[in-house]
Amino acid sequence: MPIIRVEMFKGRTVEQKRALVRRLTEAFVTAAGVNPDSVQVVITDVDKSDWGSGGQLASDKFPD
Repeated sequence: MPIIRVEMFKGRTVEQKRALVRRLTEAFVTAAGVNPDSVQVVITDVDKSDWGSGGQLASDKFPD
């Protein structure tokens, strides 16, 4: 059972997440030749204040 894990900033709608899951699954099926029902996608929404890169919090780099 392949698992695709996506970590991204909060703020996407359910419709956007639905489209992301569909397209990731389609791409994996095409590339790996597996059954779509076997592909699992896990989305983790992260606050910008809980994500850092380059020594800075994302909330400081990308304020709303």
